[in-house]
Amino acid sequence: VGITTSGDAYAWGHNGSGQLGDGTTTTRTTPVLVGQMWASISAGHYHTVGITTSGDAYAWGSNSSGELGDGTYSQRTTPVLVGGGHTWASISAGDDHTVGITTSGDAYAWGYNGHGQLGDGTTTDRTTPVLVSGGHTWASIETGHDHTVGLTTSEAVYAWGYNGDGQLGDGTTTTRTTLTLVSGGHTWTWISAGEKYTVGITTSGAAYAWGRNASGQLGDDSTTRRTTPVLVSPRP
Repeated sequence: VGITTSGDAYAWGHNGSGQLGDGTTTTRTTPVLVGQMWASISAGHYHTVGITTSGDAYAWGSNSSGELGDGTYSQRTTPVLVGGGHTWASISAGDDHTVGITTSGDAYAWGYNGHGQLGDGTTTDRTTPVLVSGGHTWASIETGHDHTVGLTTSEAVYAWGYNGDGQLGDGTTTTRTTLTLVSGGHTWTWISAGEKYTVGITTSGAAYAWGRNASGQLGDDSTTRRTTPVLVSPRP
């Protein structure tokens, strides 16, 4: 999916769950127009979410775990309004969960929660947005496969959800249903979550990574899993 400079959104590719938002389940090999005027869009596994220029959040595609946030489990082939009445600043689609930050800096999550990736202290799926615990004000939040990471306005990074490969960065492989502080004592300016790993950039410009590393995705010149942040090796 992508947004043009005029604010139109286009999508293409597999469409078996309606994740392209064009009212069909027909796979498209060229871009098709998605309705509304968009500020941002994020693609999950089989669902897509976006924020309009007016601050509303919409979602479409698979909804088997409530990841569209409309209070149902019904698949949608066109954008449906996310519930809760919030005004949104950012949004991120995971495998089958979604997180978003409101304009007031609160974080909400919805969808699949089998590993606690919604951060509400439970493993209960949610079909509408629930407040992420901790009381922080958020600058950004990113969704991985089954984990979530967030950067606060005080430049700390927290993570929650599945941790079997150490992707939460707290020195353990313990899955968390509430927020855990990423270890290392760094202050952060940017984060991103992969399938089972996480990367971030500190305020000094250094890049760190942690979690699954079977294919060398942490960039530390090894294939060793890391449960705490390791410095990404500079290119020779």
